[in-house]
Amino acid sequence: MGKYYYDLHLHSCLSPCGDMDMTPNNIVNMAKLLGMDVIALTDHNTSLNCEAAIKVGEEVGLLVIPGMELTTAEDIHAVCLFPTLEKALNFSQYVDENRIHVKNKAEIYGRQVIMNENDEEIGEIEDLLLPASFIGMYDAYRKAHEFGGICYPAHIDRDSLSVLAVLGEIDPYCGFRTAELADITKLPELREKHPILNSMNIVTCSDAHYLENMRDAANTLDLDELTREAVIEYLDTQI
Repeated sequence: MGKYYYDLHLHSCLSPCGDMDMTPNNIVNMAKLLGMDVIALTDHNTSLNCEAAIKVGEEVGLLVIPGMELTTAEDIHAVCLFPTLEKALNFSQYVDENRIHVKNKAEIYGRQVIMNENDEEIGEIEDLLLPASFIGMYDAYRKAHEFGGICYPAHIDRDSLSVLAVLGEIDPYCGFRTAELADITKLPELREKHPILNSMNIVTCSDAHYLENMRDAANTLDLDELTREAVIEYLDTQI
């Protein structure tokens, strides 16, 4: 059994409000410098920069999990992770076909740039990626599972865009096995108020949109081996 440092919630320059310095190379190499063993790229409602990040990760010896931060129909954020790029891209296509489409205002939200592994621009998404999808919170876990991945609520301790802020509770019917906190020190209080958290895996991640917001390695996953499948199995196991 090994302990592996992680940050499973990071945004690239493809995310609205993501800094243009959040290129695949900068993200992966910064994570390596910070001591991470595994990261996940989770742009808003898309996985189109995951391929580049995975390739950079393979070059520098850092495991990159493809994913996205899904905005549910209730305007709740949820992290979705996948064991392969193909599964992530299939889910990304599904989300693109099942979300609200409005034109991005780059002067307000920033450009949404797709890059290759050399940090070269190869495309740009013109529709704003922030608006809600048509996937409800009660369906998010099961829908991600249909595409071979997992899903869990993001930054549940925040007062907006979180399942607790919007719905007030995590319903067991949703099926989540994991929950993410922005501030791990809030966990004891949240467990007292929401006992369901006692039976869930807890992760804490940076949700970084800027390089300076990426955190030093501090939190670990206990795994027999470090693979995408092992990380996802760990997060999808009921305590």
